[in-house]
Amino acid sequence: MRLAIASSILLLAAHARADTPVDFIADAQQLLVVGACGDGTTTIQPKVYAAHCKAVKAAQTGYREKWVVPAREFFAAHVPAAIPKQVVYPFAGGDLMTALTVFPDADEITTLSLEPAGDPRGLRTLRDRQIKTALEVVATELQSFYESNFSRTLAMIDAMRAGKLPTQLIFSLSALALHGYQPVQLRYFQLSEAGAIRYLTAADMVRIDAIKDTAKKNRALANMELQFKKPGTSRVQTFRHIMANLDDAHLKAAPNALRYLEAKPRVSAMTKAASFLLAFDSFTLIRGYLLAHTDWMVSDASGVAPKWGKPAGFEYETHGTFARAEMDAGINITPSWKAEFDHQPRRPLRFRFGYPDVNFKHNLIIMRRK
Repeated sequence: MRLAIASSILLLAAHARADTPVDFIADAQQLLVVGACGDGTTTIQPKVYAAHCKAVKAAQTGYREKWVVPAREFFAAHVPAAIPKQVVYPFAGGDLMTALTVFPDADEITTLSLEPAGDPRGLRTLRDRQIKTALEVVATELQSFYESNFSRTLAMIDAMRAGKLPTQLIFSLSALALHGYQPVQLRYFQLSEAGAIRYLTAADMVRIDAIKDTAKKNRALANMELQFKKPGTSRVQTFRHIMANLDDAHLKAAPNALRYLEAKPRVSAMTKAASFLLAFDSFTLIRGYLLAHTDWMVSDASGVAPKWGKPAGFEYETHGTFARAEMDAGINITPSWKAEFDHQPRRPLRFRFGYPDVNFKHNLIIMRRK
């Protein structure tokens, strides 16, 4: 049956025009069941992914109860209805989960990170034993995310760059399953130097399929557009993931991602567990973009600190506690954050949002344009 489905997909691709964008929704729907453990049907035998999904579903249940429920209540009360419906999330890892908790009504969510979306077609060709092995990697990263509520970049880079299954995509499908959405279209794209989207076509896939190295093939399939909706509704929302190094040197050498962002109207934004990179002198371009284009943003203390935000016309609202950054990378920016927290009334925070402070206390900051 699996070979028949794969043959049908290949036959359709063969008859598609060479310049027609390829839709991988059939692959996404299979990965939703096998990798993300959502509802649906698949040609893969349940015994192949049963143990994987038992572990993942247990982690999803715990995450939903301990994090999504209190966080959803908080953001429903604190995210204004009138903010922009286009959302930008730099340094996101595989974290569509949090973005949909904060911005469930977004028209478009764009995440940017070092990890590629990955080749969605692994289930067509991998043997059962290979699928089981690949799912072990996916489960480890998903469970780690659900436990800590942020993506650990050093671990995820290997899992997502060289994965036999598209770990980044499976993370995103897991977010849809957890929040009650269903995928309706999956396309991959490249960005021109001016930031324009060009969807990958059947002709592109012929070229990509000539690549034998898994990591290189995943990199060729780095950027994805996943459209989704609530069952029984007609409103379609769009999620785009872009693989990009956001430091100044890379954005100057390859401005594609920055130009894509700059072409947007006003945006809402978020970041968390971002290694305090927005405080580094080598990340001034992405920090400048957020200061110039954002109307409302939520972050932990690895977001845009008051020393830059206030002169740019933003005000801050602090929640939780912040004494000092938990890692050395954030020590230089600690005085700016500590002064802001000390100046404001104490607002309790019932859930973890990214990094805790040095005392393992939670913190969350809302930055809004005056």
